[in-house]
Amino acid sequence: LRKNSLLCPFLKSASVLFDQSSLAQKDNVLQPEGDVTATEGEAVTLGCLYNSSSTNNYLYWYKQDGNNSPTFILSRFKIGTGETKDLFKERFSSTLNSKSRSIPLKIQKLQLSDSAVYYCALQPTVTGNTKTLYKNLWSKDNTILHNIHQRETHTVELQ
Repeated sequence: LRKNSLLCPFLKSASVLFDQSSLAQKDNVLQPEGDVTATEGEAVTLGCLYNSSSTNNYLYWYKQDGNNSPTFILSRFKIGTGETKDLFKERFSSTLNSKSRSIPLKIQKLQLSDSAVYYCALQPTVTGNTKTLYKNLWSKDNTILHNIHQRETHTVELQ
């Protein structure tokens, strides 16, 4: 990583299982592969596409840093507006586009604390995912701030 860079890795994809009227219907969300690297102060958009047999979709974004549990960022619904947690209202935004079946997450004025794994989820949901690899994060004076190794991510269930 170059100086002043910010690493914002996110999940490659999350599978969503959905059962309706005794018929197993697989709905899912897809996130682009790879890490996103940006500079502090910049804006970044994390993509998320979804497939759903439902006509009223409920989608969510979560942030997971370190070994902590995922933190709710925001929700968006096809009918209604959804909500954004107070902690994220100033710099995080998203719009659900049912035509393109997308719900990109935009983060303004990036901060080093934004370095995390970002989950896109579809309700009702059980998400499963692969391992995520973190890399060293560098400060302005080129020193390592964190050295986080590969680890298994958690399974998240919304009810």
